[in-house]
Amino acid sequence: MSSIDPPTSVVSASDAPTAAREVRRFFGQLEGMRAIAAIGVLTTHVAFQTQAVELPVLGPLLGRLDLAVALFFGLSGFLLWRPWVAAAHRAVPRPRVRRYLLHRLVRIWPAYVVVVFVVLTLLPDAKGADLTVWLANLTLTQVFVPLSLTAGLTQMWSLSVEVAFYALLPVIGLAMVRLRVADGAGSGRIGWRIPVLFGLGALSLGWAWLAMVLPVAAGVEPKNWVFGHLPWFLAGLVLAEMVGAIEFDARRPVPRWLRVVAGIGARRWVMAALLLVAYVLACTPIAGPTGLGDLAPWQFAVKMVLGAICGFAVLAPLVFSAGPFRLLCSRVMLALGRWSYGIFIWHLAVLAAVFPLFGIVPFNGDFVLVWAITLALTIGVSAASYAFIEEPARRRLRTWESARANRRRAQPDSSPNTAEKTVDETAINAGN
Repeated sequence: MSSIDPPTSVVSASDAPTAAREVRRFFGQLEGMRAIAAIGVLTTHVAFQTQAVELPVLGPLLGRLDLAVALFFGLSGFLLWRPWVAAAHRAVPRPRVRRYLLHRLVRIWPAYVVVVFVVLTLLPDAKGADLTVWLANLTLTQVFVPLSLTAGLTQMWSLSVEVAFYALLPVIGLAMVRLRVADGAGSGRIGWRIPVLFGLGALSLGWAWLAMVLPVAAGVEPKNWVFGHLPWFLAGLVLAEMVGAIEFDARRPVPRWLRVVAGIGARRWVMAALLLVAYVLACTPIAGPTGLGDLAPWQFAVKMVLGAICGFAVLAPLVFSAGPFRLLCSRVMLALGRWSYGIFIWHLAVLAAVFPLFGIVPFNGDFVLVWAITLALTIGVSAASYAFIEEPARRRLRTWESARANRRRAQPDSSPNTAEKTVDETAINAGN
């Protein structure tokens, strides 16, 4: 298959321990792309608070950079679904859910809790928050609690959705557990996995209409629950299924339609054209307003479709193509990728501080100046957050797990499963 170079060598499902060691869990180009997504979110918020979104032509383009969230969701979907795809092809055992959730918790909450405390105690516009706001933000349940999004933390609605997806992912995985390669020769029901995911995405497009009739409290927007944004995650899941069919299934030829899609997806200029068309359409009224404003259900559904297309178009060349990806895999971009979570969670607090510190009037222009200052300060804060909070928390968890594994190995009846351990590590180290 000359048009694509699979991310790792195709492995035999009959050699599970060896296959498990070959399941790739890090893509440098995706790490670099995560940094671009984080900067895109920062950029659209700076554009809003400097009124750059009201500029002709450029304004809608800047305002619609909120689709960087679709890229974040697609990245998480692709990376976190890979172990389930490998298990479906019998390359590795099924991931252990408890361990996966524990690592997601440690990845997200330590730095996030620090941001919440800093914002709610030091940021003037957020100080004096009541207990409900505190609890909603600390537990990432803002999308379910009315009027709990507050200054410096309004971007966390999408992190709330992402955490809900973390909980939903194993449910989807277990529901599809029978759609796997058969025990003997043959494909079993593996060919149904992508159609099922497309069907789930199509069903989720009706969520905006259902959300209108849900009995929720005033101030709660159920369109912003995870069910409404599933198409953005599913773009990543579908990509993971396509890559997995090439990478893991050595029992049968790659289907012709998949060869065609992968070949097209590997062509950067084709995907760039698709991204451009989808993004420009998303900047028009068919996807709703690019700033604050209500979206009609049909506009919300269109935005979800266009966001999923944009996410697919960005990610497809990165996972189907052999590269090289010199910019995305450069030392600078890899560092920014490591700090991207910090960029996302800290940038609004930094932006709120930039205006008074530098004597700049909000909503009064100076987009380039505010963007440059905010980006520079946010990168510094995010680097410190990674070095002193995020990585130490993950290191402590790894140390605890290593000690626990050593104790188990010391037991006479202990027989650790190398394949299971490896796929668990794949599951919990992926994602943002």
